[in-house]
Amino acid sequence: MDLRLRGLRRPRRIIAAVAAVVVLAGAGTWTAVASDDAPPVHHADQVMAVNGVRLDTSYFTSGDSGRRPAVLLGHGFGGTKDDVREQAEDLAADGYAVLTWSARGFGRSTGKIGLNDPKGEVADVSRLIDWLAKQPQVQLDKAGDPRVGLAGASYGGAISLLAAGHDTRVDAIAPAITYWNLADALFPDGVFKKLWTGVFFNTGGGCARFEPALCAMYERVAESGTPDAAARALLEERSPSAVGDRIKVPTLLLQGQTDSLFTLAQSDAAEKAIRANGAPVDVDWIAGGHDGGDLEASRVQARVTSWFDRYLKNDKGADTGPAFRITRTGGVDSTDGAALLRGASDDTYPGLTAGDRSIALTGREQSFANPPGASPPAVSALPGLGGGGLSQLSSLGVGVSLDFPGQFAAFTSAPLTTDLRVTGSPTATLHVKSTSEDAVLFGKVYDVGPDGRQQVLPAQLVAPVRVEGAKAGKDVTLTLPAIDHEVDKGHRLRLVLASTDLGYASPAAAATYTVSLKDDLAVPTAAAVSTAAAPLPSWVWWLPLAGAGLALALLVTGRRRTATPAPDPELAEVPLQITDLSKKYAGGDRYSVRDLSFRVEKGQVLGLLGPNGAGKTTTLRMLMGLIRPDGGEIRVFGHAIRPGAPVLSRVGAFVEGAGFLPHLSGRQNLELYWQATGRPAEDAHLDEALEIAGLGDALARAVRTYSQGMRQRLAIAQAMLGLPDLLILDEPTNGLDPPQIREMREVMIRYAAAGRTVIVSSHLLAEVEQTCTHLVVMDRGRLVQAGPVGVIVGSGDTLLVGTATPVEEPLAEKVAALPGVASAVPTDDGLLVRLDADGSAQHLVAELVRLDVPVQSVGPHRRLEDAFLTLIGGSA
Repeated sequence: MDLRLRGLRRPRRIIAAVAAVVVLAGAGTWTAVASDDAPPVHHADQVMAVNGVRLDTSYFTSGDSGRRPAVLLGHGFGGTKDDVREQAEDLAADGYAVLTWSARGFGRSTGKIGLNDPKGEVADVSRLIDWLAKQPQVQLDKAGDPRVGLAGASYGGAISLLAAGHDTRVDAIAPAITYWNLADALFPDGVFKKLWTGVFFNTGGGCARFEPALCAMYERVAESGTPDAAARALLEERSPSAVGDRIKVPTLLLQGQTDSLFTLAQSDAAEKAIRANGAPVDVDWIAGGHDGGDLEASRVQARVTSWFDRYLKNDKGADTGPAFRITRTGGVDSTDGAALLRGASDDTYPGLTAGDRSIALTGREQSFANPPGASPPAVSALPGLGGGGLSQLSSLGVGVSLDFPGQFAAFTSAPLTTDLRVTGSPTATLHVKSTSEDAVLFGKVYDVGPDGRQQVLPAQLVAPVRVEGAKAGKDVTLTLPAIDHEVDKGHRLRLVLASTDLGYASPAAAATYTVSLKDDLAVPTAAAVSTAAAPLPSWVWWLPLAGAGLALALLVTGRRRTATPAPDPELAEVPLQITDLSKKYAGGDRYSVRDLSFRVEKGQVLGLLGPNGAGKTTTLRMLMGLIRPDGGEIRVFGHAIRPGAPVLSRVGAFVEGAGFLPHLSGRQNLELYWQATGRPAEDAHLDEALEIAGLGDALARAVRTYSQGMRQRLAIAQAMLGLPDLLILDEPTNGLDPPQIREMREVMIRYAAAGRTVIVSSHLLAEVEQTCTHLVVMDRGRLVQAGPVGVIVGSGDTLLVGTATPVEEPLAEKVAALPGVASAVPTDDGLLVRLDADGSAQHLVAELVRLDVPVQSVGPHRRLEDAFLTLIGGSA
């Protein structure tokens, strides 16, 4: 289940009795990891025979030979034991014996994936605990019973909960971003979460890698689009909820706020069940999750370590933190664009309905369509985007959801008279009627700005609900996703009921739904949760004194500083002109870019070159309007660039590998991306972009089947949508093999051939030399040289000898042996001859004639690499 988070941060031969552990790899391979302030960490890799399968394991210890508590670390779905190695090493250095393993079907471990089957993966953990009980480094509570805790994220988090319910020897657990009831997670309220489930089965290596019963279940539900009772039962028996009444150990639940796979409701259900058993339970809502965001790795790992210190080492002084903690986003760091995070806490866990406040909504009874085939679907969360997930954008106040007219109903509040902090799950009661027997609706609450246009879907979360017997009309209480979100004074809340969502299966038959409100929206506020106060910076004390002077300065200079310069008509046909551009980051001791000026014309392919730290990326970020320069200006077709400048619609950019949905085809990914821009479909010029990218029949195939080169070309095609007049490509050939690089070269040349302009930043100098028409060379933030490739390469000590027929290798060797010649290499056009200090072109020509070389031309040839190193003084 975990597609991003695979770890929250770092023996001798045994002959076992019946069904016990057998070491297959002898004594294993021991290594040590040392640091200046910690004892060296030793680890042994071993493959163990466990319950009929082979498990690849690693065992970590440090310090003296005394006994210490043990920790088992599980990995995320699709990962291996190596993903949690860093956390294992850190825990070992903190005085624990740590065992990691690759679960069945992953890494070097054998067996079918059983989704934490009690008879498979859960039983394996019990055998691993048996093994730990025999290790001389591990503390025992009694014979065969080691002092042991379990931790892990997602798939590894679930096995922590399950092991605690099945094996009474487990003493403490710290599961993260995981599920309590897998059937509720994948079939919420009877609706099939098709995208996440598809991503999950494909990440596992395909249906055949799973136990046959699971494979059959998936194929059955995916085909019908509707989960059945047998499917629910199969997943529930592999869920921690099945043994919830038996989990009685101290539990730290860490759940992600940006997580459409395992929502906060999963940890809420776990907290209620485990606390009812009398065990200590703390809850921590972290900023990130399966949909992206900040996973707070170092903070989370520190809290997990403290939790084990308290409950495994019995350290009464260990600070395990508050009973409830939540991370809140408090704006953006202006230096690097990262979200600023602050903690809020309470000494009790409030649940998801604390402090309900009624918000009146207005809106008449509304009818809307479920379109045939449930297409086009609304867009909320997009699984597979990882750190660039849409949920991260929504946390920063950027609206990125998509609802189609005629396919939803909306009910809106009056502008709020005070700020409102929503913490938990809002609820609403609706009356639903349908022309079909069943209806499937997707509920969501938007934060709508004062102008009514900007609306943000917090964490990009929706709540699906299946309404059976809807033809006769039915009242339904809708529990919306749990969120933590600040709604500003003057904003409105908007409840939307949509008929479709990209992440879920909707009925394929066309239908009309009619929805009306029965009561107000109940919004939980959890008022007792308080945000930690930030220390007052020193400028608070002198700010009042400077306020009057600052206000006066702003009045005098504000208009001049904020006004956008008028377009320059003389540059209307010039794709890019940069004049005296400078940028120095806050806290930096030097300029990243200083007094940079150059111009790019139509039809050029411009190579932006420079060693690391030359300022290339900063220049591109300013060009794309992502950061503001400190001085100078950038004009694109005569318009000055500012963040959000309209002329940026004429600029396409490929800066990092795009996040595609692996189960969709290449064409579907591009169509979805363009829909999200909100621009008309006819403006995409999809077919033209695809022709230039040259993907051919592969467009109809799922992206998961693509090679790296095909993914790169699809990403370039995405940047080309709308056929932007200026295309910016940052390292477009990273990770490609030579044939793929050649294909990418042809893509760039074809794009510029129609009169458009390409700017490419690359470290592959030989490729730049063959692709680009012009170059800009930077070093230490300044321009070193700009101009045509031929001019910059210029002359040197290398000559290109053109010949009437190809030069065979024996003849090339004779030329290389001539006095004054350092080397001679055959090329398609003749010979590339490098002269040494005593050589001269005149003498070379005479010798070539003597050797009967069919010379047609002789000219200077210097590689771009030679020119580049000369220009920057070899600092690359």
